Amino acid sequence: MNKILRVNMTTLTTGTEAVPKEWAALGGRALTSTIVAKEVIPTCHPLGENNKLIFAPGLLSGTTAVNSGRLSAGAKSPLTGTIKESNAGGLAAQMFGRLRIKALIIEGLPKGNAWYSLHVSNNGVTIAEEKELIGKGNFAVVEALENRIGKKVGVITIGPAGEMKMLSANISVKDVDSKLRSHGRGGLGAVMGSKRIKFISIDDSGAPGIKPVDPEKFTASARIFAKAIMEHPGTGQGLPTFGTAEMVNLVNEAGGLPTRNFSLGRYEGHEKISGETLRETMIERGGNPSHGCQPGCIIKCSQVYVDKKGKYITSGFEYETIEILGANAGLGNLDQIAVADSIMDDIGVDSIETSIAIGVAMEAGVLPFDDGEGVLRLLREDIGKGTPLGRIIGSGAGHVGKVFGVTRVPVVKNQAIPAYDPRAIKGIGITYATSTMGADHTMGYAVATNLMGVGGGIVDPLKKDGQVELSRHLQIVTVMLDSIGLCLFIGFPAADIPTCVPALVDMLNACFGFELTPEWIGGLGVNTLKTERAFNLAAGFTNKDDRLPEFFREPLPPHNAVWDFTDEEIDEFWNF
Repeated sequence: MNKILRVNMTTLTTGTEAVPKEWAALGGRALTSTIVAKEVIPTCHPLGENNKLIFAPGLLSGTTAVNSGRLSAGAKSPLTGTIKESNAGGLAAQMFGRLRIKALIIEGLPKGNAWYSLHVSNNGVTIAEEKELIGKGNFAVVEALENRIGKKVGVITIGPAGEMKMLSANISVKDVDSKLRSHGRGGLGAVMGSKRIKFISIDDSGAPGIKPVDPEKFTASARIFAKAIMEHPGTGQGLPTFGTAEMVNLVNEAGGLPTRNFSLGRYEGHEKISGETLRETMIERGGNPSHGCQPGCIIKCSQVYVDKKGKYITSGFEYETIEILGANAGLGNLDQIAVADSIMDDIGVDSIETSIAIGVAMEAGVLPFDDGEGVLRLLREDIGKGTPLGRIIGSGAGHVGKVFGVTRVPVVKNQAIPAYDPRAIKGIGITYATSTMGADHTMGYAVATNLMGVGGGIVDPLKKDGQVELSRHLQIVTVMLDSIGLCLFIGFPAADIPTCVPALVDMLNACFGFELTPEWIGGLGVNTLKTERAFNLAAGFTNKDDRLPEFFREPLPPHNAVWDFTDEEIDEFWNF
């Protein structure tokens, strides 16, 4: 990848730049965080003219390497105020890679009230005023652009929530089936909305593609890498069979399944929303229980969920959304949860942040727990249309708690805690507390080791021993995954199959002529985490922000587990 595209929305100009030598071995998250740290004033308003929105494909995106199609989006987060990276599957990363685009940097704010679109092609990037699709949902945007440009067009878009600059607004990416994948966390859709960009279309026709320096070595290494993925029981069997919803029964048994706004650790209706039930339902109705979120995916942990008549409802129906609405909000009905997921995709909000916000609103009495129809109405009529209540919910769980005076608000750095209670799964609690981007299970997925034994044996989820070290190691490794363009679950074979990481390094060297070693991966992770933390410190954050809410000191049934880490123990995380 040999060029950086830059768009200035203040002057409505675009340009192409060479890639600095020091960025040659950076991609995805490592690159977005490097650019944000270098070019964004840490104390700036996230929706103001000094913030920048960066898209960067992973290093291997655009190649034939399997599972390499993740796109990173980075900026200062309007939800947390910290540095932010969020990555998504879909088509865009592979298209950027084939076009040899290292990064797309969007800066400035336009004058006036007009809305715009960007078009990326082999000729660079152009800006056009957009009138037809303003106010439209994401599905309508994709359909309209396929009619306007052609079925092969890549799309990055925001929904009405992004236009309204709601803090839970996401950025959606078109997938292989013309459906959506999301840059969910951190409110980056609001940043794109602040720059008045409704969508980015991508045409990779005539793209030069990526030609490995050593094609034979690259192909051989890619085969070893793919074999490692399929040999691991998690990525080769569990995830393809049950998807991420396989975690429902496992986490419920561990007593860490957030229920009724994190007041319980088990849900009596867990079987109704389990991965097993999800799979049976899809097979019975003619849906697809094993589906890839990006071209070249061989894990296929996604799925296509249909109604009783076989009509499409949603895809990418993930554990976190199913659990948070199913158990934490008490819906317990896969059909209702699927419809809610589809609405959130269309209006463009993070399904984790929004679902947790709904749980907090339920505790406040805005609507009862278990009220599925009320949730759908809230999504359609309030958040989707931007009513005062909708804007409160759409601003995230932290804002809901403040407005309604709720003390049980599961957030860190104002970002909602996902679907694992840190009292019963302590490793993920360290990740929530110390992540540079607010609570986020994908920053260091300690659940895999705490509950599944990935990485050489189970670290007891109910004990403090080894959790800080585990989270630190996983956060460092996750930077590698996010930067190469790999999905989170590549971490399973990377931890357990000895040939996996060397094959990754060999692919990078064979493709680009690098001379990287396996130790480079650790260095990339350490340097990126330190870069992100330095940005946050300059923005005004301190170690006191690396803390979980005090209600986690309350015993959690059934184990009566508590969050019992001291401040000093948490702060040990950064001793590297």
